[in-house]
Amino acid sequence: MNIVVRTLSERVFDIVREQIVVGGLASDVPIRQDALAIELGVSRIPVREALARLEQQGLLISHPNRGYLVRPMSTAEADEIYALRLAIEPAAAAFAAVHADDAARAEAQRVFERLDAAASDNLADVAVRNREFHTALVRAANRSITTQLVERLSILSERYVVAQLEPSGRGSRAHIEHRQLLDAWMARDGDAVQRMATEHIKTTLADLKVQFKAAA
Repeated sequence: MNIVVRTLSERVFDIVREQIVVGGLASDVPIRQDALAIELGVSRIPVREALARLEQQGLLISHPNRGYLVRPMSTAEADEIYALRLAIEPAAAAFAAVHADDAARAEAQRVFERLDAAASDNLADVAVRNREFHTALVRAANRSITTQLVERLSILSERYVVAQLEPSGRGSRAHIEHRQLLDAWMARDGDAVQRMATEHIKTTLADLKVQFKAAA
């Protein structure tokens, strides 16, 4: 019975997470657990578990008497997330590039291929594959704390990745940047990896700031 409940919770988690990432849930409208359970054809237990997990990941906020709300996106939050990524990720990816074993290098290639194959019209899937790619470049060093930090920041970045990729042409540019980053990583060129990862993250943040300013 517990296995079934956990499986349903995972399904609910994936569905709601995707809606948050693509902007399908408004940040000012509470998520009604009863209505969501009925819509998905499940009990309240997996819904409650999924929403609690999404809160732990920083995608939802729990308010007394109001329930769960989607955490609003903002320039300030983007600045904080990407500043932390810049402080940790480029150096971590560079270190991993130098120290990765053959299995980790093969996995990085596979993860890139999954990102490359992700449908451009499914930005939620692209965001997930993007997160897996960036995390794989760091995980190869077998530094668990660093990997956990990078993965957490990548999860928080997913909505911003989708927003940044929405304008035409940015997906193609991101693909080129990822390909060049992987090539440098596979060549064990730590200096190039650190430089490219830094520029890639900075460019994404700059794009986001332009979009936030235009929408203000």
